[in-house]
Amino acid sequence: MNYKKLGSTDVDVSTICLGTMTWGEQNSKADGFEQMNYAIDNGVNFWDTAEIYAIPMREETYGETENIIGEWFKKSKKRDKVILATKVSGPTSKEYIRGGGCSYDKKSMSEALEKSLKRMQTDYIDLYQLHWPERNTNFFGKQGYEHDSNEKNWIAFEEILENLKKFVDEGKIRYVGLSNETAWGLAKCLELSKLKNLPKMMAVQNPYNLLNRTYEVGLAEISVREQSGLLAYSPLAFGYLTGKYRNNNMPKGSRIDLFKDFTRYNNENSIKAIEEYYKISQKFNLDFAQMSIKFCEIQPFVTSVIIGATTMQQLKTNVESVNVNLNNDIINEINEVQKIYPNPCP
Repeated sequence: MNYKKLGSTDVDVSTICLGTMTWGEQNSKADGFEQMNYAIDNGVNFWDTAEIYAIPMREETYGETENIIGEWFKKSKKRDKVILATKVSGPTSKEYIRGGGCSYDKKSMSEALEKSLKRMQTDYIDLYQLHWPERNTNFFGKQGYEHDSNEKNWIAFEEILENLKKFVDEGKIRYVGLSNETAWGLAKCLELSKLKNLPKMMAVQNPYNLLNRTYEVGLAEISVREQSGLLAYSPLAFGYLTGKYRNNNMPKGSRIDLFKDFTRYNNENSIKAIEEYYKISQKFNLDFAQMSIKFCEIQPFVTSVIIGATTMQQLKTNVESVNVNLNNDIINEINEVQKIYPNPCP
């Protein structure tokens, strides 16, 4: 396994991060236990979850993933072996998530944190992340920013950071991070943390893969210069970058088969780009999924790549991507495809 520092901390996290959002929906508790056992035995010490998991969001499965993790901690006694990240939900219309509406005021965040700690049967969380912005901005696949002068009120960053500082001072969280955030959002938080001596955002969890390299525009420079690295989620683009959906295939039980509205990575240009990337993997005798993950891992602005698997074979393949070498010829060919089909699925 490979390791990098989490932001500007002295904490070493594996460059492969264990994603957990299928546990409690596509995967059972037994599946989750098997994945956690394999991960810890193979050097994956960084795990990511969220209060809203399992995904897709449903009231019946809200918090179930954290429950599974907590039961594993209780049984294994290995909480100290894991760098644990979770996320507090952003604003939502789902009333079962603390009544819906804004989520980053002190009362709502305190409630979310206490419930996550209880579900995961732990006294502290290593990395506590804001799952998505409260303000009106471009995230979750929206490419361009359109300003809404009539947008609803949202909690000021300074107030949010002060709330997070309280949790840090209490020992309930060690570090903080963002998710689905823009360059402006990250830069503003970093500025305030310096000016006001407030917690620094040590990481940004955003989508990044061969079909969506938009993080390279603006955010990548901030990540490198400010030591606030990317936790790249969806590195396999809902499984499209494994090749399993090529030629209109639809494996039974796959995410796209089960959840028809997961369409972000399915359009004409993405299908063409996927085919070109697949050809590169075949030319250089590489597993397509491993090539896709490795491309993310080697970027200087990336701290860790979040992998999610529903089968043990998928998990093993993904973890073993750390042993793959992408030479300059492979990188150059990948970049040529990006020029022809630039970010077809932002």
